[in-house]
Amino acid sequence: MEIGIVIFGAGRWGVHLVRNFLNHPQSQVIAVVDPSPKQLQAIQERLQLDRDIMLIESWKEALELPGITAVAIATPASTHYDIISAALKKGYHVFSEKPLTLEYSESVALCKLAEQQQRQLFVDHTYLFNPFVQTGKTIVAEGRLGDLRYGYATRTHIEPVRPDVDALWDLAIHDICILNGWLQETPVEVQANGIVWLPQQPPQSDLVMAKLTYPSGFQAFLHLCWLNPDKQRRLGVVGNQGTLIFDEMSADKPLVIQHGHLEYLDDRWKAVDVSQEVVAVEKAEPLAQVCNEFLNCIRQNTTSQISSGWMGAKLVGILCALNDSLQQRGKTIKCDQS
Repeated sequence: MEIGIVIFGAGRWGVHLVRNFLNHPQSQVIAVVDPSPKQLQAIQERLQLDRDIMLIESWKEALELPGITAVAIATPASTHYDIISAALKKGYHVFSEKPLTLEYSESVALCKLAEQQQRQLFVDHTYLFNPFVQTGKTIVAEGRLGDLRYGYATRTHIEPVRPDVDALWDLAIHDICILNGWLQETPVEVQANGIVWLPQQPPQSDLVMAKLTYPSGFQAFLHLCWLNPDKQRRLGVVGNQGTLIFDEMSADKPLVIQHGHLEYLDDRWKAVDVSQEVVAVEKAEPLAQVCNEFLNCIRQNTTSQISSGWMGAKLVGILCALNDSLQQRGKTIKCDQS
């Protein structure tokens, strides 16, 4: 039986969602919703949508369509709470882009509402379905890096610049999601500092430097910027026996283990056993795996063990703590562990 789905948002990511749900044998795209007629026309032309797929500008109107089982939301984060809560109250399963909301209390309220309605609330943390990230998690768990010391991540580009959130909210969630998965723990406290260059109202941080501290004492440092023409997507976890590096911009070796450690020889510290191991990973489109997971959760009416609403809420809580630190010029903020 096909699952009837309506997709909200016809922008850059919405296009990919429509494509994947169209191609999945167990879903039927009923409508695409976007307030911009231009965006709707563009997605119609790009994907050559069938005439029976409706193009609608009003999300409230779209929720009244017959045959809906689920909705997928790829709209600005500031709109998520209203659309998700309305969809859940209508009895629909919900697929949401990250972040789930911009307020931790709202995310928790949506998770509770989903449980009350006995519907699935799923958050698209695509990196958790990336084969390179999944393999990296296994490598860390096997202890191949030795004793873990610290982590780092750089995520920069020159656009897009979001009108509703700053670089922290736009970029940090990806690397936090990967780090949490690899470490199998979540931060207990955070710090963040930002710099504003663009004359936006309200002012938004265009550069953010952040620090995450985990229960084990592991610390990770994030560099986030959307005004940098040097596009980087690089994350590393450093141990005393080697470093695991995930570099999306490297076409030939996205995941490597840089082996090596220091020994005290001849009255000085020297690097020994230095080598690079390119990790072989079978490629697959992460978003296709994401959509398949969501549809499986609907069919079985079971919560995703990979990317549930509650996990999305926890990530929002971490971002809120980072935002509090940013507003207080780098003050250390404790994370809500409830």
